[in-house]
Amino acid sequence: MAHVIGALPLYIPSPPINSFHIGPLDVHFYALGYIIGITLAILITRRRWRAVGGDPDVVTDIALWVVPAGIIGGRIYFDITTPDDIPHVWYGVFAVWTGGLGIWGGVALAAVVGAWRLRRLGITVGPFADAVAPGLLVAQAIGRIGNYFNKELFGKPTSLPWGLEIPYAYRVAGGIPTQDLRFTTFQPTFLYELIWDLALAGFLIWLGHHANIKPWGLFALYVAGYSGFRIFEESVRIDSSEYFFGLRLNMYVAIVMTVVGATWFVLAQRRKERPVVVRSPATRAVGRAAAGEPAGVAADVAGSAGEDADAAAVPDEAEAGSAGVSTARSDE
Repeated sequence: MAHVIGALPLYIPSPPINSFHIGPLDVHFYALGYIIGITLAILITRRRWRAVGGDPDVVTDIALWVVPAGIIGGRIYFDITTPDDIPHVWYGVFAVWTGGLGIWGGVALAAVVGAWRLRRLGITVGPFADAVAPGLLVAQAIGRIGNYFNKELFGKPTSLPWGLEIPYAYRVAGGIPTQDLRFTTFQPTFLYELIWDLALAGFLIWLGHHANIKPWGLFALYVAGYSGFRIFEESVRIDSSEYFFGLRLNMYVAIVMTVVGATWFVLAQRRKERPVVVRSPATRAVGRAAAGEPAGVAADVAGSAGEDADAAAVPDEAEAGSAGVSTARSDE
């Protein structure tokens, strides 16, 4: 139950609204959070990609592909794993503005599409994945603010001073067990994840600057670190979910992905260091097109990428810097 000392409530109150109007447009805080998060992720990744010698315009190009893929993948995951939470309207499976994006589905499809696009540009995928990992965590953290406005992503009842107030209607709609409906404040798991995501993002940036992490290492730690936290989070959450053998479905996913991420990191660090390409003729075409150069010129440059990429993949040591290729590793 909620506690009060004097006039000061010892809980986090629920927001009175979850959207606002700009003329006829109804802007949901959930969607706004993801827009801001994605924007910050792009800006962070551009800075990190430039730091390893890559063309920052490539980040924007990749984002045009992976952002829609991430939303589609996240929604598909949500619809498959929590079908009872799909709004009962004809467009319910698409209604992302009401909440409902599964992070694992979003990252999985975005990673596949992003890897495809990077290979088309002649860029080694691993270093780019390492560059984007902290930005992904920042985007996820900002997105959790949207969960707060939607009054979702909460845990077990609590009387802690930072307990999250959940109105009765949202407790019922959120699938809280009957015996817990009498409580008004619950574990703010959205807040726990927000703090963890930002802390993990900071750690990955620090580690990249202070350790010799081979490509895919930081991204693997992102997978392991985020999924490891979700093991704790899923043990606390009591909102709507599919259960198997007494455990939430996402608990199984979190355990598997934690093991996958940790194993991936170990194997990546044991691999022999290989040359990596962070800038290729195809990426120069992207930059020229972004700068407004005639399409024919950019296309000619892109067309030569296939011929030049093989030669650029293993350059002489003296040419490595100017070619945008590292003969050892790509680091912060």
